[in-house]
Amino acid sequence: MSEASVAEQLAARIAALEAMPAAVRIKCEDLLVDVVGLCVTARNEAYVKSALAVCEDDGACTAIGHARTLSAAGAALVNGTAAHGEDFDDTFEGGPVHAGAVIVPAVLAACERWQCDGKAALRGVAVGCEAMCRLSTVVPKAVHKSGFHPTAIFGVMGAAAGVAAALGLSAKQIVDALGIAGSMAGGIIEYLADGAWTKRLHPGWAAQSGYRAALLAREGFFGPRTVFEGTHGLFYGFAHKRDGDYGALLDGFGERWVIETLAFKPYPCGTMAHPYIDCARRLAARGIKAEEVKELVCEVAEGTVHRLWEPLASKQRPPNGYAAKFSTPFILASGFVRGSVGLEAFSEQAVRDKAVLALAAKVRYVVDPDNPYPNAFTGHVRAVLKDGRVVEERQPHFRGGASEPLTRADIVEKFMLNARHGGWDKPRAEAALKALGKLFDGAIDLAPLRG
Repeated sequence: MSEASVAEQLAARIAALEAMPAAVRIKCEDLLVDVVGLCVTARNEAYVKSALAVCEDDGACTAIGHARTLSAAGAALVNGTAAHGEDFDDTFEGGPVHAGAVIVPAVLAACERWQCDGKAALRGVAVGCEAMCRLSTVVPKAVHKSGFHPTAIFGVMGAAAGVAAALGLSAKQIVDALGIAGSMAGGIIEYLADGAWTKRLHPGWAAQSGYRAALLAREGFFGPRTVFEGTHGLFYGFAHKRDGDYGALLDGFGERWVIETLAFKPYPCGTMAHPYIDCARRLAARGIKAEEVKELVCEVAEGTVHRLWEPLASKQRPPNGYAAKFSTPFILASGFVRGSVGLEAFSEQAVRDKAVLALAAKVRYVVDPDNPYPNAFTGHVRAVLKDGRVVEERQPHFRGGASEPLTRADIVEKFMLNARHGGWDKPRAEAALKALGKLFDGAIDLAPLRG
């Protein structure tokens, strides 16, 4: 046999992993709290009800926020869809990918189904997120440019790795799990055309597919060992490349953890728009009135234009609340007019707000060829006023990311707000938080998260 493939090298590192730094555990604890809160906040939304309704296989696993229990695959599907549904979940800036919404649901479902303990769950979450995030940096921006959603493509691989690690699969079985998962990857970004729900489904589909791949591998199903770099491998299929930086995936895996930099969102919308919201809010705080504005010009990264800026007329007047989450002109105008951007900013009534739409119509962009995206998410708004004045705001980083991380207290506060939005009272939310605080240290008990 030829030299070790990329999947074989990755599997060897995962199988050999014995311990992780305290900072990684803390990040996984934060992810757990954030994801569960997001599942609760979305539990009554129509897209979650649809996902729950199509699950025909009841079982012993928890659909967070629901009384009905499902099979492990069903729970992974519903929870992954709910966690990503409001676009309020964590982001890895180097990808970008949303790891928690895929990996946490997949690993929790697997551990609940197969009665693994909290230590196994911690290992699975850490490994799955690390693999997913690192994979997203092998061929930066290429998957998006090819028309696919990186969270969907790399999520299924990360879920397979995370579940395999939690279940204690051998290195050979991990290779097979990754090989199988490659044939389950998918997720186009055509949702951008009209605000369709399919992006919400991608993490849930990746979570349940990665779970299935790991189980198939455990039972001896054979997957291609060259799933990543092969002639017809994952990167060729979804990025038209085979010569990526595989060192970004393999070098220091299990020793240097990139997930320590995972970012948590302060706003429920596309991550790259967040620094623009902050800039717009600061302009408004300086006393500038919307009616004084002639135009708002933003310097942007070329790699974000096709998703967040074009077609410009549609982004200035999005057709519905979900489309608005990926429309930077609307989002920054909302932040300017409303003073902030919360879940309520994307209701069907809010996207018809005349004051917001009037300002959004004045927003345009210019491409900055030196923008550091995707390694950093920056913001810039230049307000040209009717009296001739020009006022600018810049932000060099994403608030909530590595340069300005949210604290544990911030994440708990976000959880409580999300739980209240989802209909849980304070005692119920606090009971869930207490259960989550013990989850990685003992038996897996997700019953306090039902209802």
